[in-house]
Amino acid sequence: MGIRVAVVGAGGRMGAEVCRTVAGADGMDLVGAVDPTADGATPAGVDDGPTIVAAIADLPDDVDVAVEFSTPSTVRANVEALVAAGMHVVVGATGMDDDALAVVADAADGAGVHVFVAPNFAIGAVLMMQFAAEAARHLPHVEVIELHHDGKVDAPSGTALRTADLVADARETPVDPVGGDDAHPGARGHVHRGVVVHSVRLPGLVAHQEVIAGGTGEVLTIRHDSLDRSSFMAGVVLAVRAVADLDDPVTVGLEHLLMA
Repeated sequence: MGIRVAVVGAGGRMGAEVCRTVAGADGMDLVGAVDPTADGATPAGVDDGPTIVAAIADLPDDVDVAVEFSTPSTVRANVEALVAAGMHVVVGATGMDDDALAVVADAADGAGVHVFVAPNFAIGAVLMMQFAAEAARHLPHVEVIELHHDGKVDAPSGTALRTADLVADARETPVDPVGGDDAHPGARGHVHRGVVVHSVRLPGLVAHQEVIAGGTGEVLTIRHDSLDRSSFMAGVVLAVRAVADLDDPVTVGLEHLLMA
């Protein structure tokens, strides 16, 4: 018997991809799936998969790891419920701010489980964020452009905000963003910790991000493109295998697993 995995948000596009990946991964067993919008169905593309249930309380009692890919409005409550049920949790949904992470950390510590949160599970995206942080040490004038499909409900993306945090932490010179004018509010995007973030939502896109750093007489562009949701699955599998052995109740960022 391998790692017993349940997927929360199994009816969504990412959740369905996770179900297919877990079902086909060595050393893992897909034993549960949750999505109130797909109650009674089976995960798409999974032969002999579990029936999708409407609530976390309906999952089997012996789930080892739950993978959470629901929505920003439900992720915190779901993670708290999974931790209370004694499951390790891998979180891919956006919506866990610092306050939520602090509450979850206390709960996970008390329950003896671990929670792993990744703004992005694509290996290349994690490298892009690391490269952006290194660039910001030398070229502190940085802006982020993130582009996603028109079904993505949050903006800016979690990846963009995580990138802005890494850039802000790495800067050795403070930067005041250049503002817009009063007649066109929002033209300059969202400012997160002094880093301007622009969000694009269009059909045909999957998940893409550019980090542009400007210097005297030069511009550096770092870009990552996820052309298919399968690009995220290697990171999900890595996290499922690693989460039970993490040192802290909550760990944020796939880079911690890549460096392990």
